[in-house]
Amino acid sequence: MHVAVTNRDGGIVLVSIHGAIDINTAVALRDTMHQLLESGNTRVVVDLAGVDFCDSIGLGTFAYTRNHCHAAGGFLRLAAPTPFVARLLRTVGLTGPIPVHDTVAEALNVAPAV
Repeated sequence: MHVAVTNRDGGIVLVSIHGAIDINTAVALRDTMHQLLESGNTRVVVDLAGVDFCDSIGLGTFAYTRNHCHAAGGFLRLAAPTPFVARLLRTVGLTGPIPVHDTVAEALNVAPAV
């Protein structure tokens, strides 16, 4: 798995993930998200277009990140999931608390809730 972080307009951080999120790779994702939160980055979009597998550790990392972002007045948005990941997110019920967008552009351009 490869994780890349880029800063975007409006104080949003884009996290792009490529490969499988599993027991062997999830530590890198968890560490990246933890570093972002520790640095005060609470407006996060995760690009899932390159993710072909995600296990419970990855799902837990998304839930943890969402909760911390939300508590700080920010957000976590997931973007462009592959069909497998989209189905997994729906099945475990994460699509309610975490917005899932069809594209990264859509996730980056959503107006903040008032």
